[in-house]
Amino acid sequence: MNKKEHSKSKIKNWLLIIAAFFVALIICLWPTNYVIESPGQASPISSLIKTKSKYNYHNLYYVTVSERPAVLIDYLTSYLRPFDSRYTKKEIQGDASNKQYNEIQKYYMQTSQNNALVYAAKKANVPYSQKYLGVYVMSILSNSTFKDKLQIGDNIQAVNDKNFRSTAQLQSYLNHLAPNTPITLKVIRAKHSLTMTGKTVKIAGTKQVGIGIQLIDHSQVKTIPRLAIDAGDIGGPSAGLMFSLAAYQYFIHQKLSITKVAGTGTIDEKGHVGMIGGIDKKVVAASKQGIKVFFAPAEQPVGIKQRDTNYAEAVRTAKKIHTKMKIIPVNNFNDALSYLNTHKI
Repeated sequence: MNKKEHSKSKIKNWLLIIAAFFVALIICLWPTNYVIESPGQASPISSLIKTKSKYNYHNLYYVTVSERPAVLIDYLTSYLRPFDSRYTKKEIQGDASNKQYNEIQKYYMQTSQNNALVYAAKKANVPYSQKYLGVYVMSILSNSTFKDKLQIGDNIQAVNDKNFRSTAQLQSYLNHLAPNTPITLKVIRAKHSLTMTGKTVKIAGTKQVGIGIQLIDHSQVKTIPRLAIDAGDIGGPSAGLMFSLAAYQYFIHQKLSITKVAGTGTIDEKGHVGMIGGIDKKVVAASKQGIKVFFAPAEQPVGIKQRDTNYAEAVRTAKKIHTKMKIIPVNNFNDALSYLNTHKI
């Protein structure tokens, strides 16, 4: 081979190497239809509370789960990370678009904050008011006569010109109507007022009558002293328990712990703590942050085995990662408060 041919061969080899590199890069970065959930962060709730008060303590933490679209290389390497989980977008979002899904999570967060503030205010005996603004449409059933009219994120303000003070009142009113009863809804969508008509339907799997939607309260809570929680882009209802504890210690002007305490679980206006998803990832995230105590929902709904409860999974995860962090089961707000008062951690 002469010098010219050798030079051409060398250039050809380099071009093949460069081409192979870009092909490999494209394959690795190729988008998939999967979402990866992995351990997120443990952060002080004080960073979300908007106040200049000295009683905004930094001891209580909320914990997140990281959720991201998976490119091919991320999807494949996720099998090497024991606390990564893979879900299709359909499993995560259902029929909602990315925008609708994010809005739904934001609505859940707002409701979680409202429930936490209401319960904490009641527990601390401080004045509060709750203004009912309507209901958010979270999903629409296939048999709903409003399926092609309502949209996820719509705010229903009135039914048949009747206003309600809670979602329970609205549901009670609808349940007293016969199936196929004509109804008129007043709806707010993107600040625009709409009126739409349809009929009531039977709710599958129940004896109830309704519109055929999943809904959630839209309300505004004000407390004295004033306390506002701004979660930004963080969504979901799972920080409810920790929000209520943080609000309670703010209202009573007393620090509930001197060490880092985290936890998870939804909360309702009666203080009940409910199950959440991704608790294994939250245990990992909390342990990495140096949390000493972690509250886990002990709720066991009908059809859920004991080993599948949040608490059981949290205990298993703690053993796997060999953490010294204590996992404490809670069924309600008082369980968490009692533990903190008794152990003086």
